[in-house]
Amino acid sequence: MTTPPKAIEHWWPKLTAATQDWLINNNGDAVRPDIVAEIAAAGGPDAADPWWVTGEMEGSYLPDEAVDWIEETANQEGP
Repeated sequence: MTTPPKAIEHWWPKLTAATQDWLINNNGDAVRPDIVAEIAAAGGPDAADPWWVTGEMEGSYLPDEAVDWIEETANQEGP
């Protein structure tokens, strides 16, 4: 099975270690604009992509499946 190009598994390894650490330590929080830009540059969704959760809260948030994936990765529960 091929991973879709914008799937977190595709762009996560291309992020800097500092960005990965920030996403792990702030998992579920609004993602800073500079980190959204780094994710887009790494092949992930850009700020305008509907992948990001927006709405009543200000800022861009990772969808639940990405939050879960980061938690599993941080806890070394992934494949």
